[in-house]
Amino acid sequence: MSHASTIGELRAAGYPDRSVKEELRLNLLAKLGRREPLFPSIVGFDESVLPALERGILAGHDLILLGERGQAKTRLIRNVVALLDESTPAIEGCEVNDHPYRPICARCRQLVADKGDEVRVVWIGRDQRYAEKLATPDTSVADLIGDVDPIRVAEGRYLADELTIHYGLIPRTNRGIVAINELPDLPERIQVALFNILEERDVQIRGYRIRLPLDLLLVATANPEDYTHRGRIVSPLKDRFGTQVRTHYPETLDDEIRIMDQEARSPAGDIPVRVPRYLKEVLAALTAELRRSPHVNHRSGASVRYSIGNLETLIAAAVRRAARTGESEAVPRVCDLPAVLEASLGRVEFDTIEEGREEEILLRSVRAAELEVFRRRLSGMDFHPMLAKFNGGFVAETSDLMPASDLLSQFGDLPGLAKLLERLGVEEESPGVAASAGEFALDGLHLSRRLNKEQAGRLGAFRYGGVETS
Repeated sequence: MSHASTIGELRAAGYPDRSVKEELRLNLLAKLGRREPLFPSIVGFDESVLPALERGILAGHDLILLGERGQAKTRLIRNVVALLDESTPAIEGCEVNDHPYRPICARCRQLVADKGDEVRVVWIGRDQRYAEKLATPDTSVADLIGDVDPIRVAEGRYLADELTIHYGLIPRTNRGIVAINELPDLPERIQVALFNILEERDVQIRGYRIRLPLDLLLVATANPEDYTHRGRIVSPLKDRFGTQVRTHYPETLDDEIRIMDQEARSPAGDIPVRVPRYLKEVLAALTAELRRSPHVNHRSGASVRYSIGNLETLIAAAVRRAARTGESEAVPRVCDLPAVLEASLGRVEFDTIEEGREEEILLRSVRAAELEVFRRRLSGMDFHPMLAKFNGGFVAETSDLMPASDLLSQFGDLPGLAKLLERLGVEEESPGVAASAGEFALDGLHLSRRLNKEQAGRLGAFRYGGVETS
């Protein structure tokens, strides 16, 4: 069918006449019937969000996605585009992608009346059938729907002529998907302009009532009203969305880590990077701890972007150490966590009466996260050989610029290293991995009050020693 170049050839090939919502419904049913994963890049929504989205598409509804920031609302919409056909025919030269069988603009109606089946068609890809608009206070009706084009009037057309109109984003995405992000930020007078688009599917421009039965799926995103003070969705507009889909943050550490691994970017370069799983668990647990904290503003939350950014900073700290010290492998360690907290401090909004306590709250949260992972991973492990070394007066130093070999050389033969690596799930040993595991154990013992720890000068440099007993 994609070789058809005229309306006549299209009819002869038996191209079906169906709307965008019918197209989405049939393609979704086909995927469900083949038991294909609907959106492979979306993690943690299989049992909660996706069923509601599927029902909305099958019902032929316009959709509104409600959720806090960083809950993959926009990514979800962009994935819906994959349910469109790979390409679809439109009348050649049409501003609003007119269906060859059902032209809606004045120019194409006249063209079909004059030439009939000889009218040429072009094939447009699914990417050209998607438009996205971030709602901002300066958005105008002309941006979304259209306005009279003074240049076309100057060319000699009458104002009442439909051909004087310059169409906005929504009509130009006819037969596609239009996404409006952060809908409450759209001024209420502009939201009112969407009423007819959603219900009657026509547009009104500068007082002209132009019957333009648009064929599209309109999807909007918003924060739950309880969480935003920037604006609201007017009730009649909210009523016109057929299905509301609620998103959420990852409900398990595994889901959070899968998203971090999927989205985090590693610094370009020749230094191989190896991030131990238990440190990823610490970062995921830190984000979960902040989401539960009474000191964090829950209108803003701690999004998955926070976890992703922290993982990228952790990797960057390890790469910096490897580049400065000549190590062949970059492996993050606990001594890199202060750099992560320093870089992420401004990304969390706190609800605290006392100013200046933000760093303390964040530090307390990361300690709680680290202790949680330490206990889960290493509970019941025999640390007596290691502790005996410290109780004899041994002191170990570490820093964010200390090579792994220097850290390990302080211990000689680190007691219980093989068992430690096994409990932490490390399969392939290397100096960087051994140093990271040993430092994690030292810090966990400190948080369990079995070792002392003090800062040794600058940020990222620490000294571990035995606990004094009376």
